[in-house]
Amino acid sequence: MSDMIEVKTAELEGVALDWAVALAAGWVSARLTPIITPSKTYYEVHAPSGLQLRPSTDWGQGGPLIVKYQVALVPEAHDGLEGTEMSERWYADIYYGGGQQYTTEHCNTALVAACRAIVCAELGDTLSIPAELI
Repeated sequence: MSDMIEVKTAELEGVALDWAVALAAGWVSARLTPIITPSKTYYEVHAPSGLQLRPSTDWGQGGPLIVKYQVALVPEAHDGLEGTEMSERWYADIYYGGGQQYTTEHCNTALVAACRAIVCAELGDTLSIPAELI
């Protein structure tokens, strides 16, 4: 890995978010695996068993974290008094540290909102991540 760069938790997505969630959840043995193709190199987060960690897109991985950290997920449709019938975006609320609260901005999926909330509660609203992930 090369240098680390500072990133706002609210801007994390994809493998960068998955890596941050692994760090926040204490999955200390998680590692970045480079995937090299003829056109580019990208990264995946893997457990020592080889399992790809994707809590921001896999409910089987992200769902238990939502329960563990007691993250409240709210559809955008519930904003305001009137709301709308359906929405595609979500935000998350999390309480931590003896009553502190963090609320995400609206996110494209419920899992992304939950993962950002967990990362913020455990690591703060800004963190250093490997530059390769951006």
